Amino acid sequence: MKSHEILAALPRWAKAKPDQILDSPAFAMPCRLGDEAMTMTLGAVEGADTLDLALLFGDEPHVLRLSRSPRFPELNKVWDVRSEIPAPILLALVEKECGAFFQLLENAVRRQLRLSGLADADAAAKGRFLHAQVADVSFSLTRTESVASALGSVRYLDIANPALRAETLAEVVEYAAFAMPQPDMSSIAVGDAILLPEIGSVPPRLVVDRRYVVEKAGVMPFEDDGRCRVVSGEPRATTLGELFDASEGDAAAMVAKVEGEFDANAPIQLKLVQGGRTVARGRLDRIGEQNAFVVEAVGA
Repeated sequence: MKSHEILAALPRWAKAKPDQILDSPAFAMPCRLGDEAMTMTLGAVEGADTLDLALLFGDEPHVLRLSRSPRFPELNKVWDVRSEIPAPILLALVEKECGAFFQLLENAVRRQLRLSGLADADAAAKGRFLHAQVADVSFSLTRTESVASALGSVRYLDIANPALRAETLAEVVEYAAFAMPQPDMSSIAVGDAILLPEIGSVPPRLVVDRRYVVEKAGVMPFEDDGRCRVVSGEPRATTLGELFDASEGDAAAMVAKVEGEFDANAPIQLKLVQGGRTVARGRLDRIGEQNAFVVEAVGA
């Protein structure tokens, strides 16, 4: 699994509405401004000194509040006196200077853009806006359902964003997995010992959120095949950042770290689970030369 596949499988983000994604500090949409590769990110709420333009995306009216930017040098020269310039002349200058930026917006929203005039004060003051930034261009665009739907996609979340990487998930270490006949499982009692020859000979797996498995080969979807599994007694927290790193090539290091923490002589607490149900709890112990799961309690 790649990082964005991991993210898209998490209920929080899989079920997220476009507006929730656009409110995330991790929003970072790749785009092009002219010939330059850029990223659209959230920006600060604009001040009062904006050029307010009326746009159409298809037939849908919008307001674009554009802040002063050195990206538009000719417009920048007349910025302080723009209210004195006749509207047709000002709009012609805007179309000439901002053509590449308008193309960026058209590509992002995936609807044809037309500049229809200057926005009136009431239209510019009302409605919900997306406040965004592309390089040195700060702007606000009315945040309609169509704009949110086009921009608010999980694939536009930046997996390098610290806030996103810091989100935590529950992780357990899977030491062994095996089939056990139902009569044997039903008869498990306190004091029983289940030999675990896998420990020390088969690398452990990390099961994260019962949704992902981290093995030395990488990160894969977790599939419960109905076998019994011996896992660490209590989950511990791992971060999305660690999971992303494992998916991008650090899985072997993540597993090796867990192997390095393992001490067969320490009183490690374990669980025997099947299908998400805890069958028994116990500890890691030695029976002769073998590692074993010694049952201390039956059930959850």
